[in-house]
Amino acid sequence: MLTNLSRNLWRAYRGSNVKGRVARYGTWFAGSQRGDYDHTETVNDYYDLCSELMQFGWNESLHFAPLKPGETLEDSIVRHQRLMIDRLQLREGMTVVDVGCGIGGPMRRVARESGAKVFCLNNNAQQLDKAKRKNVEAGLDHMAEYMKCNFMDMSAIDADSFDGAYAIESTCHAPDKRQAFAEIYRVLKPGALFWGQEMCMTDSFDPDNTRHQAIKRDLMLGIALRDIATFSEVDRALEAVGFEVIEAADRDVQNGPSTPWYQPMQGRRGTLRSAFRRTPLGRKAMIGALRLAETLRYFPKGSTAVVQLMDRTADAYVAGGRSGVFTPLYCFLARKPA
Repeated sequence: MLTNLSRNLWRAYRGSNVKGRVARYGTWFAGSQRGDYDHTETVNDYYDLCSELMQFGWNESLHFAPLKPGETLEDSIVRHQRLMIDRLQLREGMTVVDVGCGIGGPMRRVARESGAKVFCLNNNAQQLDKAKRKNVEAGLDHMAEYMKCNFMDMSAIDADSFDGAYAIESTCHAPDKRQAFAEIYRVLKPGALFWGQEMCMTDSFDPDNTRHQAIKRDLMLGIALRDIATFSEVDRALEAVGFEVIEAADRDVQNGPSTPWYQPMQGRRGTLRSAFRRTPLGRKAMIGALRLAETLRYFPKGSTAVVQLMDRTADAYVAGGRSGVFTPLYCFLARKPA
């Protein structure tokens, strides 16, 4: 596994000054306050630096899922994706657009289990190339089309093109959520459904609470989010562009026994090997090992700095979850009127 990670990181970083890029990334939040930064460039930096390590430590589906006691993270992600497929009523003969497809984890499940073809849209060239390679390896390349495109401007795509759409933890990066939703609305056929999963501040968030504001700031910095919307702000943005919101809820709030969404980053869950990578102890061990591996040139110089960035972000996720002010599981189903 470490050999594969080493090879993938050398390919992803391609001799760039990784440590310098991490340092530059760390200044984006201050730049955003001054108005002298490019948000698209910041988001691309985040995924260029972190995608390979995110997959190594998490899953090829780079998103959160509602957890049940006794269920592994991997099984929870599968169950969550199947819920999305069911809600979107996907079936063979349909074409669905994956808005911000990442490295294609959800896309491969959609294609395998529904038979629908997937239009994979991503503005990050590195992730899109990885999605293509993994689709070929899985024998699913014929089920996908690809476009490098910013979802804030999908003018290269004709209106009324798709039978459905989903955006999993992607439109949270939108500098203007209404504009992002308006573009998705435009490319959907009348009557088509749209599933979204948004990172949100919950109703427990108090903008006058300094601790809550500090948590929000740490999350924005760590995940390259220009802002973090509330539930009502997401709903209003959908409705403002014409969507009918059919259902919307924090999926972490479940009927019956459940496990907090942030638990995999806090304690053991799943196999010992995979769980160790995600926990605080595992992340600290990884940082120590990478320092030595960088010295031996087994890993690219700067890899340790990336894991340190991700370690701080994981701490921010846990703080947001434990305090109840943040969730990555605000999921909605909306329809473009017929």
